[in-house]
Amino acid sequence: MAAQRLSDAWLGSDAWLGLMVGSSRLHWVWFDGTRLKSAWDMPHLDGEAIAALIHHQLDFKTLALLPEALPPEANLPPPHLPLWFASVVPSQTELWHTYPNAHRIELGHIPIAGLYPTLGVDRALALWGATQTLGAPMLVIDAGTALTLTGADGAARLVGGAILPGLQLQMRSLHEHTVLPSLQTQDLITLPSRWAVGTSEAIQSGILYTLLAGLQDFIADWLRQFPGSTIAITGGDRLLLFNLLQQRFPHLVAEVKLEANLIFWGIQAVRKPY
Repeated sequence: MAAQRLSDAWLGSDAWLGLMVGSSRLHWVWFDGTRLKSAWDMPHLDGEAIAALIHHQLDFKTLALLPEALPPEANLPPPHLPLWFASVVPSQTELWHTYPNAHRIELGHIPIAGLYPTLGVDRALALWGATQTLGAPMLVIDAGTALTLTGADGAARLVGGAILPGLQLQMRSLHEHTVLPSLQTQDLITLPSRWAVGTSEAIQSGILYTLLAGLQDFIADWLRQFPGSTIAITGGDRLLLFNLLQQRFPHLVAEVKLEANLIFWGIQAVRKPY
């Protein structure tokens, strides 16, 4: 899919806000030019809360919305900043678009060759941000609500990828659809025994060893095709996934990079004039 040139109005001021409306959370960042000053996550907001925040020109200090989810006041952005956002939740998209200085990033704005129409804009932005900051070829593993793998070759052309339920979603799904107990990923530090002797440990063993074996297979296949490729892990469970991979397959993670804000580096790269 060819990239569409952005209008001059999109080039904005040096200070700007980025928002990624993810499947389960709002991911925010405040940039001063190319310098990332602050990043934070929030739960999705309802229409009334979004309208109030927009009415106050995205002044988080005035509204103090969900203070437990916000960074310290010293790290909050000033109001009236231009907003660059992307969304994978249609019901939220138009709500944020009502902000007068909002600029929505769509798939066609991302200059990666070979994009297909149903590819998530979050995956495309993370891949673009990774290739622009870490180089190509590139494999991005996003450990979020869904766990995705998305790869580009040395010319930053999409090779393809895969999607599966993320760690928390797998554990929550078992609890919601069976009588099995609810588990949290923050309880995981080290790999459990493969042959568990308790129900909670058996759930952890089944999910983790299967997931890690699958990732090992994908990574090994990628490196056979693109030897020396960089692999980047992003998303909310990135540290956990990296640590578990390191315990299970230490030889695979020597060149793995951890980067929390690949999507926003992608937005930053899209903002540049072509």
